Amino acid sequence: MKLAFLGDVMLGRGVNREIPFHPSEFFWGDVLPSLREAGATIANLECALTGHLVPWQRTPKVFHFRADPAAVKVLQSGNVRCVSLANNHSLDFEEAGLIETLEVLDQAKILHAGAGRELSEARKPVLLSVEGVSVAFIAMTDNEPPFAAGINRPGTNFIELSGETALGLVEEAVFRAKGMGAEFIVLSLHWGPNMVLNPPTRFKKFARDALERGVDLIHGHSAHLFQGVERHGKGLVLYDTGDFLDDYAVDPVLRNDWSFLFLVETGREGVKSLKLVPVCLRFAQVNLAKGKDFEAICARMRQLSAPFGFSFESIPDGLLASFEE
Repeated sequence: MKLAFLGDVMLGRGVNREIPFHPSEFFWGDVLPSLREAGATIANLECALTGHLVPWQRTPKVFHFRADPAAVKVLQSGNVRCVSLANNHSLDFEEAGLIETLEVLDQAKILHAGAGRELSEARKPVLLSVEGVSVAFIAMTDNEPPFAAGINRPGTNFIELSGETALGLVEEAVFRAKGMGAEFIVLSLHWGPNMVLNPPTRFKKFARDALERGVDLIHGHSAHLFQGVERHGKGLVLYDTGDFLDDYAVDPVLRNDWSFLFLVETGREGVKSLKLVPVCLRFAQVNLAKGKDFEAICARMRQLSAPFGFSFESIPDGLLASFEE
């Protein structure tokens, strides 16, 4: 079973304006064949899919991301079968925008976790079958507390990432997922601040504790930059998968236009390998990295992962780590 993990996919603003003028495949550039070869692509959806035009105004917020519902075709063309909605943009256009997003994804047969019409729906794991393996997807965020779902209140699966309360919620979700028949469990976390290259110590502890409580893989995102990778027990932590599709301004030093396609080969026995394919983002399109960008992206990932004792071998299209017993 091969899963493709992406970081933030933001289809609003400039990307949304381009959608009527291009086929949906255009936005994935020459990465598209790799997305389609995977059993499923999983991403963080960093915008609402809605025609509701009134932005969130109850608390101060600088950015409001919205794409027209037709943008869901971009996700479909990239083999995106499941998205996280546990982030700081799902309610950018109020509860009405979130509810329409849920409806649009449901109609497109794209699974979603991490937000809902009320708290129990926001916390519910979703189950997808990939090449005969039942994969559970759980999504949580420590961003934007005002977006938190409540009893009879739409919102996100917000948690405070400290102490036993958050881990108790992880244990609860894992137990529920296994009761649904899950054979492999993914915890997707939209956590931490923007534009940082290394996770804080408390995130490292939380990730390791989550793996010890039954999670198989942590799918991190939020920093807009990729971060290092760690192997803990038989589990795997992708601390941050960076950005993947957007219209963002590029920091010339931190290079938020550099990222990876994270390809995880797994089965009922756990993670077997991790292949990282370097990519470069430009306005409204992602493509395979080449030349000096390719080398620099790989070198940064090696550097960021080394403190975790994690190493890769070089392969023609990127980096590879194998975990065969």
